[in-house]
Amino acid sequence: MKFCTSCGNSVVLQIPAGDDRERFVCISCELIHYTNPRIIVGCVPVYEGKVLLCKRAIEPRKNYWTLPAGFMENGETTPEGAARETWEEARGRVSNLELYRIFDVPSISQVYMFYRCDLDGGQFGVGPESLESGLYSQDEIPWDEIAFPVVYQTLKQYFIDAQTGHFPVQVATVERRPRRP
Repeated sequence: MKFCTSCGNSVVLQIPAGDDRERFVCISCELIHYTNPRIIVGCVPVYEGKVLLCKRAIEPRKNYWTLPAGFMENGETTPEGAARETWEEARGRVSNLELYRIFDVPSISQVYMFYRCDLDGGQFGVGPESLESGLYSQDEIPWDEIAFPVVYQTLKQYFIDAQTGHFPVQVATVERRPRRP
């Protein structure tokens, strides 16, 4: 960040009084600009034992498969955002949303929240951010073409939990992967 979003003057990185970490502070109006993690909300939409996946039409990970998910918008709840993303990416309407997985990804300042839910009527399509979408059983999922580690882990755990019919909420931290030499 270089400029204050309030007055347009320059900002400096410093520790404000009473704080314990560096923040961007405006040199003119002294507004403190807090930069906080982004929340990604999504669904594990299920119809007749199959999960709805979307093939990404955008970067990052274009041409890879994912659960419908995206950044939460201001003014919506996490379940509302997850349902909206499912409609936007896969033209699916969902109901009976239950919190299923939370992933903290501190290395990229993101939090992922996935809701297990019903895909109403088994109806879906393709939204502007997807190349295609479809319902997949565990054996049909293109496991080597899953876009993100959190999606891979969520899908793996979902099929384990589906065998018992018990779907506990799980929270995990995704650590930064070591860089390859």
